[in-house]
Amino acid sequence: MSELAPSIATINRPAGVRRPKGRHRPGWLVGLLVVLLLAAAAGGYAWWRGQGQAAQESFRTAEIVRGEVADLVSALGTVEPASYVDVGAQVSGQLTKLNAAIGDQVQEGQLLGEIDSRVLQSRLATDIAERDRLEGVLAQQEAQRALAQAQAERQQAMFRGNATSRDELDIAEAQVRVLDAQIQQTRAQISGQEATLAADRANLSFTKIAAPMTGTVVSMTAVQGQTLNANQSAPILLRIADLATMTVEVQVSEADQPKLELGMKVRFNTLGRPDQQLEAELRQIYPTPEVVNNVTLYTALFDVANPDGQLLPQMSVQAFFIRAEANDVPLVPLTALSPAPGGAGDEREVRVQRPSGEVETRRIRIGVTDRVNAEVVSGLEPGEKVVLRSIASARGEGGGRPPMGPRL
Repeated sequence: MSELAPSIATINRPAGVRRPKGRHRPGWLVGLLVVLLLAAAAGGYAWWRGQGQAAQESFRTAEIVRGEVADLVSALGTVEPASYVDVGAQVSGQLTKLNAAIGDQVQEGQLLGEIDSRVLQSRLATDIAERDRLEGVLAQQEAQRALAQAQAERQQAMFRGNATSRDELDIAEAQVRVLDAQIQQTRAQISGQEATLAADRANLSFTKIAAPMTGTVVSMTAVQGQTLNANQSAPILLRIADLATMTVEVQVSEADQPKLELGMKVRFNTLGRPDQQLEAELRQIYPTPEVVNNVTLYTALFDVANPDGQLLPQMSVQAFFIRAEANDVPLVPLTALSPAPGGAGDEREVRVQRPSGEVETRRIRIGVTDRVNAEVVSGLEPGEKVVLRSIASARGEGGGRPPMGPRL
C-alpha cells in the first residue's frame, strides 16, 4: 500500500503539476489489482456458500407420516404339491400301453398303462393245472381211505368173532391212518397252490396300472414300449400330484429360526408374480438342519390353497414371516433415533425441529420396527419433523447403516 498511495495521489494531483520522475505507475497495474481483489472476494463467497450448503446437508430432516410397518423374517424356497404319489410297476415286462401325458387330469382307478401279461397268464394256467392235479390226488386218496376204513371195520368184526388175527386188524387200522396223513398232506399242498394262484392273479392284475389317486400328471419317466425290470426295485412310470393344495418349503437361517413360531402368519410371492401377495400360516419346522456352504439352514413349511392353479411345482418363492405388524401408525426413520439414557427398552431420543427452526431433544416410545422405520407409540405426531443423524453418527452409535429390507 505504501507504493500504491503515491500512484493514487499522482492520479488526483492538480492540473499543471508535473509527475515526479521515478514514481510512475501504469493503469494496467491498477486494473490487475482490482481483478485480483474481485477474484479473492468471489472465492471467499463461494467457500462460505459451500460451507453453508454442507452444514445444511448434514442437518437433514424427515417428516413423521402415517403408514404400515412389520417385523419380518425373510426366507427363500420353492413350491411343492401337498400330496403326490409316484406310480410304479410291480411286475416286469414290456410297457405295451401308456394312456397318460404330462398335464392330464386323472381320476382314482383310471387305467394309465398296461404291461405285457402273456408270461404271467401262462404261469397262472400252469398253477391252475397243478392245483387240479392235486385235487385229483386228494379224491383218489379219499376213496382209498374209505376202502381202508371199510376193511378195518370188517377186521374188527371178525376179530370179535375170533375169525381173524390181531395182526390183520392192526394192518387194516394202520392203513386208514396212513391214508389220513396222505390226505392231510395233499390238502396242505392244495392250500399252498391256492396261495400261489392268488399271487399269480395279483401279478396279472398288476399288469394293468391304475391311478392310485385323483390329481394331475406332473412328470413321466417311462415311455410306451419300454421294458420294465421290477426284480430289484419298482420302476417309476409317472407322478400324480394334487395341485389343489400346495406346500411351500423355505429355508431359514439358524439365526432366524428361534424367531419362528408354529401358526404365525406368513406372506409370500412367487418370482413370476412379485406384486401378488399370498398369505398362509407356518405349519412345521424340520428339526434336522441342512448345511449348505457352511451355512446352517432349517426347513419351514406352510400350506396354501391353489384353486386357480397359479402355483406350480418348483416355483421360486420369497416368504416373509410376520412377527409383528402395525397399520396406519406414525412412522419415524431409524436414523433419527438415539438410545435414551436410563430409559425402558422401548424408549428412544429424537431431535425434533420446531416450526421456528429451533431443535429440541425429545424422548419417545416406539413399537414395531423393521429395517427402515419404527412405529411411534407416543411422543411424536404426524407432520412433525425430526433431525436425521449422519451416517457416521449412526455407525458410531448403532453399528452401521440400517440395512434396506423388503416392505409389505
